[in-house]
Amino acid sequence: MEKDFSVVIPVFNGADTLIRLFERLKSFFETIQHSFEVIFVEDGGQDNSWEILVELKKQYPDQVIAIKLDRNFGQHNAILCGFGFAKGKQIITIDDDLQNPPEEIAKLIQTAKKEKSVVTYGIYAKKQHSTTRNLLSKTVKTSSKLFHNGAGNGSSFRLIDKFLVEKILAHQVSFIFIDEIIHWYTDKISFVIVEHKKRENNQSGYGPFRLFMLAANLTYFYSNIPLKIMVYSGFIISFLSFLLAIKFIVQKLFFDVPLGYTSVIVTILFSTSIIVFSLGVIGGYLSRIQTVQNKKPPFHISKVLD
Repeated sequence: MEKDFSVVIPVFNGADTLIRLFERLKSFFETIQHSFEVIFVEDGGQDNSWEILVELKKQYPDQVIAIKLDRNFGQHNAILCGFGFAKGKQIITIDDDLQNPPEEIAKLIQTAKKEKSVVTYGIYAKKQHSTTRNLLSKTVKTSSKLFHNGAGNGSSFRLIDKFLVEKILAHQVSFIFIDEIIHWYTDKISFVIVEHKKRENNQSGYGPFRLFMLAANLTYFYSNIPLKIMVYSGFIISFLSFLLAIKFIVQKLFFDVPLGYTSVIVTILFSTSIIVFSLGVIGGYLSRIQTVQNKKPPFHISKVLD
């Protein structure tokens, strides 16, 4: 049965907030008098989130879908999994930690209607994360804007039209970044300032290392910038090496200056370092090509309560 809204929530060690999150979502949608469903995707956490979701399903069988993944596949992969179960005309994604108040969904809906946008992001005047987390997140978004033609803005708090979600579902690869795929299909994107609360209990699943790996995978899977850098830097280094070679030849012919051991060693080491670096970049692309060719799944479902 089609719903007005589907809310997809990736769950990772979110046991402390799941019940309150659902109750506030339920209260909100009842207030605006729209049908809804909440799709929880338990993404391999270590707490008792799944047991709580089982109880929520028993209490609200028509409004709760609970999915358990076999292991932690990551936020975007969990959301992609949830998309496959969504029956709503519009799909909302929101985190499980109550940093995004469910009542702020009203702003997404109003902005989408006003701007006639396909995607509406809730963005924050000030993020309630640590300085390090904010800096790393900003770096990832800036790289998206510079290297991948993204908007350089956005968040995990979004409202997306159903037809675009169906397009996103076609991208069944092991690493997926939903915001990048959105920009492949549409520029009808709007933004609205929403409230962002401090995290109550559990720490963020995105530590410095995971954010670094996210930026690296974004670059490899959704950009050919490293290859372009190799091409241009190779051309520049070749040109400079050619000029240096002419300089040594001229010195040898007209000034009888020996080429010297140092210049030879420096040239060899410099060229070798460029070759090794370039091979590393190529290796990064080849490893990801192999992952895609092996059809590594973006997620694997263990249990479904729908």
